[in-house]
Amino acid sequence: MEMKKINSGKLRAIGYDSRARLLQVQLDDGSTLQYGGVGEDTWRRFSGSAAAWSFYRDNIEEEFAAKRVSGSPPAGKNPLDELFRKP
Repeated sequence: MEMKKINSGKLRAIGYDSRARLLQVQLDDGSTLQYGGVGEDTWRRFSGSAAAWSFYRDNIEEEFAAKRVSGSPPAGKNPLDELFRKP
């Protein structure tokens, strides 16, 4: 899949496979996420958006399930710790 470099919020690169309807995003922490079932219209609007980070959060991150394909949380740290930590 060809990745398009961008610099919007935490996004560093985005790519799309129309045959598989698969969207891939690379974040500034080096992790890469894939989202299945993404239509071409959503990809066109996302890749052409002047505010790609906002579009991603509103229309992709909240609407599609992510699969991490590279990168990992810091060793010894559970990614849910931030959500459930005690004050």
